[in-house]
Amino acid sequence: MANKGGPETEDQQRLRFQIELEFIQCLANPNYLNFLAQRGYLKDEAFVNYLKYLLYWKEPQYAKYLKYPMCLYFLDLLQYEHFRREIVNSQCAKFIDDQQVLLWQHYTRKRTKLLNEAAQNNISGVGRDSLQNNGNGANNGTTIKSESQ
Repeated sequence: MANKGGPETEDQQRLRFQIELEFIQCLANPNYLNFLAQRGYLKDEAFVNYLKYLLYWKEPQYAKYLKYPMCLYFLDLLQYEHFRREIVNSQCAKFIDDQQVLLWQHYTRKRTKLLNEAAQNNISGVGRDSLQNNGNGANNGTTIKSESQ
C-alpha cells in the first residue's frame, strides 16, 4: 500500500488500519478460520508471518477498537502450527464454534445476574444511607421497602 519508495500517506495508513481491523475481527469466527485453513492460507509462510505481524493488536491502544475481543485469543492460537493443522477439520471448527456460543450464553447470563445484583445492592444501599443520614435512627418507610425487595 505504500508509495513506491516512500512512506504511507495518512489516507493509506487509515485504510490499512481499517482493513486490518476488519480482518482481525474475522478471526473470531472459527468457521472463517476453517475456510482459510481448507484453502491453504494457514500453510503459506507469508500469511503466517502476517498473522505474527498482527499481534500488535493486543496492545491496549489498538485493542480498544475491537468489537470482538475473542479474535485476539484465536490470533494467539494461530501462532501455533498444531492449531493451524487442526482447524482444517470442519468438526474441530464446529466444536470450537459451539463452545464459543456456550461461553457467550454463560457470560451473558452471568453478567446480567451480576448487574441485577449490583443494581439491587445499590437500591438497598440508598435505603441504608437515608436511614443513617436521618440522624435519630428513626425508620423512614423507604428503608424497609428497599430492603424487602
